[in-house]
Amino acid sequence: MARYLISCGGTGGHLAPGIALAEALAAAGDEPVLLISRKQVDARLSAKYPALRFERMPGTGFAWRPDRFVRCAWTQLQAVWFCWRLLGGGRTRAAVGFGGFTSAPLVVAAWIRGVPCALHESNRVPGRAIRLLGRLARRVYLPPGVGLETVAASVVKAAPMPVRREIAPHDAAVARRELGLDPGRPVVVVLGGSQGAAPLNAWARGEVAALAKAGLQLYCVTGPGQEQERSLTHAGAAGEPVTAVFTPFTDRMAVVLSAADLVVSRAGAGTIAELIRCGAPALLIPYPQAADDHQRANARWLAEQGAARVVEQTQVGTLTAEVLAAMADDTRRAQWRAALARLRSEDPLTFMLADLATLGRKEGA
Repeated sequence: MARYLISCGGTGGHLAPGIALAEALAAAGDEPVLLISRKQVDARLSAKYPALRFERMPGTGFAWRPDRFVRCAWTQLQAVWFCWRLLGGGRTRAAVGFGGFTSAPLVVAAWIRGVPCALHESNRVPGRAIRLLGRLARRVYLPPGVGLETVAASVVKAAPMPVRREIAPHDAAVARRELGLDPGRPVVVVLGGSQGAAPLNAWARGEVAALAKAGLQLYCVTGPGQEQERSLTHAGAAGEPVTAVFTPFTDRMAVVLSAADLVVSRAGAGTIAELIRCGAPALLIPYPQAADDHQRANARWLAEQGAARVVEQTQVGTLTAEVLAAMADDTRRAQWRAALARLRSEDPLTFMLADLATLGRKEGA
């Protein structure tokens, strides 16, 4: 049984692919240990996987403000020591980092210990952690077609974002019933994400009656810290009740995406991967303040594959018209679904498991 340490905490976009890799490693008979942050988002998602081992490590994100910079430096040193101790004993075949502030301590400790290290970047613009740490890694997995100038070409391998086993398409009518929606009426899903949700939430609240008039149900995930879950009804064109649900959080994303005829969403890598897995057509509104503008790159790539349409945040005023046009065009949405199905065949986990095992053997682990 080979042991792997996986650092993946801090955001759902880092934690979800780490869990996906851990699930695959455990199914293959290996021992994954997931290193996560002490943030609530990590505690909430990790609680769903009692069969996996999670270790909460010290560490905070980088900031230039003097007091936060000092705190970051101190907690990162604590995290390096934490990882150093976990890597002791010579049992670990490889360390894997998925970016963010939890990756640096593991990569540094693994490099000092001589344990082979791999990094995975899910976004189409590599983040700061991947750019800086790539020089210490034996392998860097990047989305197909993405390169990294700071890393030797021989180190880079193409691998899309791993997706958890639970993210799989459901029957649409069954999914709608589970969400308290009418199984026979079309559904628009709105996903604001943990950052930048306000404009999409405001649009959903302001246009819910107009969507109902068009016969469209609404399911809006507002994001943590927003309103409590509530279900509303508005009058349709013939006066019939049409449901709208607002909820701050969901741990049933596969059900939500499967219920959707159309998704209106930000364009984080995790969202893109789950849209592909569930075959959900989408209008993507990139978060303008995302680091290195990576959401715009993600969204444009999916649109270039013929699987989505991009609407800039400056054009949110046109979003209702975009939604109504997409919902009226069954052919276009069928084309998007077909493109998503083609992309779904690129499952990276089989390749990554074989590559990580070989990487470890080459390094004598």
